[in-house]
Amino acid sequence: MKDKKQSDLSVLLGYAGSYKALTFLGLGLSAIAMILGMAPYILIWLVARDLIAVAPNWTEATGISNYGWMAFGFAVAGILVYFAALMCTHLAAFRTASNIRKQGMAHLMKTPLGFFDSNASGFLRNRLDGAASETETLLAHNLADIVGSITMFLGMVILMFVFDWRMGASCLLAAVISVGAMFTMMGGKNAEMMHQYQTAQDYMSKAGTEYVRGIPVVKVFQQTVYSFKSFKEAIEDYSRKAEDYTDGVCRVPQSINLTATEGAFIFFVPVAIFLAPSALESGDFAGFVTNFVFYAVFSAIVSTALARIMFAASGMMLASTALSRISTVMNAPQLTITKDPKVPKDNSVEFRDVSFTYEGAELPAIDHVSFRVEPGQTVALVGPSGGGKTTAASLIPRFWDVSRGTVLVGGVDVREADPHDLMDRIAFVFQNNRLFKASILENVRAARPTATREEVLSALTAAQCDDIIEKLPNGVDTIIGTEGTYLSGGEQQRVALARAILKDAPIVVLDEATAFADPENEALIQKAFATLTKDRTVIMIAHRLSTVTGADKIIVLNGGHVEEEGTHEALTHQSGLYSHMWEDYNKAVKWRIAAGEAM
Repeated sequence: MKDKKQSDLSVLLGYAGSYKALTFLGLGLSAIAMILGMAPYILIWLVARDLIAVAPNWTEATGISNYGWMAFGFAVAGILVYFAALMCTHLAAFRTASNIRKQGMAHLMKTPLGFFDSNASGFLRNRLDGAASETETLLAHNLADIVGSITMFLGMVILMFVFDWRMGASCLLAAVISVGAMFTMMGGKNAEMMHQYQTAQDYMSKAGTEYVRGIPVVKVFQQTVYSFKSFKEAIEDYSRKAEDYTDGVCRVPQSINLTATEGAFIFFVPVAIFLAPSALESGDFAGFVTNFVFYAVFSAIVSTALARIMFAASGMMLASTALSRISTVMNAPQLTITKDPKVPKDNSVEFRDVSFTYEGAELPAIDHVSFRVEPGQTVALVGPSGGGKTTAASLIPRFWDVSRGTVLVGGVDVREADPHDLMDRIAFVFQNNRLFKASILENVRAARPTATREEVLSALTAAQCDDIIEKLPNGVDTIIGTEGTYLSGGEQQRVALARAILKDAPIVVLDEATAFADPENEALIQKAFATLTKDRTVIMIAHRLSTVTGADKIIVLNGGHVEEEGTHEALTHQSGLYSHMWEDYNKAVKWRIAAGEAM
């Protein structure tokens, strides 16, 4: 059974596709580059040997220049081969990261739209785009360094025992201490601390995105300090996790690691001093000095090799964490698509004993809900906040799939219909619609990309948007969000209505479409509704009960259950929940601020 790192690496290379071969080629070239890079050290030893052998008659050492040119040639060759290795690994790394992003986006395109309500865009961006970027370092640099460092390390072990095993063993002692220190920092329980650090980073990114997007609301209610609290806590948590890992875990082991690798000579110099007297007695002091010079020079690459291993190990850890974050996107639930889709026979909507529970919730959002909307009928969903109105509406276009029961459109279970056909049949207008950073024309045309300019203009007129177009510098071609061009909430809502009108879908879902509109915009929106809802099946969610009095049927949802059902007149005479809500609504409408007495 493969360990976790091997498993992660296998998964990561799986994203490389045909570029996997380039990764292996790059790793092979990196190993060759390291072997070539070690040759100059051997040649330096040969130079020292020849010079010591003829001392003090240095001119007799005739082969020194040849060794020098050979060392230069090996060094240049090592650099060129290593460059070629990095070219291969970088190409593979960039393609792997690109494939991760593409596959992640393709997967997200198949997830229920409700998934994006519980997963903010900042969170998903960090999980997919940010994590994909973190894998580039591993594939582009770290893997090549790992293979090269292992090759170098094996070569070091061989060479260090070729000339004098005692001085060689003393040099390797530094490597043993360094490896132990690195394992202390990155292995065992401390690997979990790195996971916590990455989780804190995700949360900070999500909190930052939500805070920036919420600034307009924050400004309106003058809650800047309080609204910053969540973002501030996320930053402090991230800072605390980073400090705990660096100060609490890495400080001492890293100090030992740097001391051992940068001062490797402190291990072999005492050994050399100990061996010097015996070398003098044996008469081979020149050979001893030659070996000492070799190990003195060669010990310098110990720190280089171990530093590469440390950074490579860190890259493996980061890539492992990144892959676990990517998996949350790749494992997101997908809509099941039937192989033999059925076509709805009409535009009716029916709930049959429907229950739905959000992931992680203990209680169902809606429980055993049943009702029917006939073709061309307008049905209003009302009730207290949290009663299940929006949840019920979101089940019709399969923003979520039911936990129990059946939602039918045109007599067909929505799970047995083609998702594209289902979406074409339903138009939505939400309470907080967003516009793209594009022209008004393209924002509306998004509902039906094949629509002509004239059809878009007609939809804008039907949505009462003519006054908006007239005041914009470039009319319908004005790009929203540039050069100070922005629309109010009510104006955005009217543009969203134009989208729905252009889509010309037979079923319309209105979710608090006038919630944030001022009186002037609300009046225009109500006019647009007349065009949008004409001869269509309409399911509308509303808190302002005055907007639903003309509905063909009103369904009162409370606590996820259907509590009442009927027309406005019938429900107001039943002394039930709707009747009490209607009385409260009328009291609120008639409420006025009384003039205070003069002081």
